[in-house]
Amino acid sequence: MTHPIMRVGDTGRVEAVCVVHAEIAVRTRVGRTAIDKRPVSGRVAVAATGLAGDHVCDTAHHGGIDQAVYAYAEEDARRWASELDRDLPAGWFGENLRLTGLPVSDAVIGARWAIGDTLLEVSAPRNPCAAFGQWSGEARWVKRFALQADTGSYFRVLTEGTIGAGDEVRVVHVPGHGITVRDLFTGADPARLERLRAAEPSLSADVHMQIDRHTRTRTGTTVTVGETTRRSVTSASTEASGIRGRSPDSVARASTQVNA
Repeated sequence: MTHPIMRVGDTGRVEAVCVVHAEIAVRTRVGRTAIDKRPVSGRVAVAATGLAGDHVCDTAHHGGIDQAVYAYAEEDARRWASELDRDLPAGWFGENLRLTGLPVSDAVIGARWAIGDTLLEVSAPRNPCAAFGQWSGEARWVKRFALQADTGSYFRVLTEGTIGAGDEVRVVHVPGHGITVRDLFTGADPARLERLRAAEPSLSADVHMQIDRHTRTRTGTTVTVGETTRRSVTSASTEASGIRGRSPDSVARASTQVNA
């Protein structure tokens, strides 16, 4: 499958700004999740640690300056809504920003997006977790989400400001390496991901571990995912790239975190 190429000057639109509506109970180590996010009106302050009025429950695996803002594309949400035959309103994916007009899951790592007076930098893909699966109510949801690899993007905040529904999103910088959040999530080319380390010195520790995991998984070594160590024989890239003869279970295990 050919995915869109993002360029400086590309624009999109903020359809909704979402923050936590309520925490819900889940069967995870933490026991609660803040994935239930809903749209809010007016302009929302965006700080280095995220949006005003928002928070995470599992701070070991979510949040922080490298996952300050999470965005998901309306176009991807509509495709899922059609497949699942249900409405997936803004915030359902746990996103802070529901966007249109930009291929969010194909954003280049290190690209910078201006929204109002706020400047965001693409930092990582979203790794689906157990809480997301429970929240969805869909069978094998984590695996299905991982295989589709329309993960959305996490952002760090370079310039604090405010964001509101209706704001234009403008791509103002795209690194020359061209490696996207989808590339990082699927791990289709571990050697190329190794080059990302040199090209993007601001990579988070989590991203470095993700690259390490893809490299180890390709060689069939033991990998650690969340709190559970498993033997994996493939990575998300083998299924996402259409390679046959691999186990879908190993794809989901290698691509996701156990904890919410």
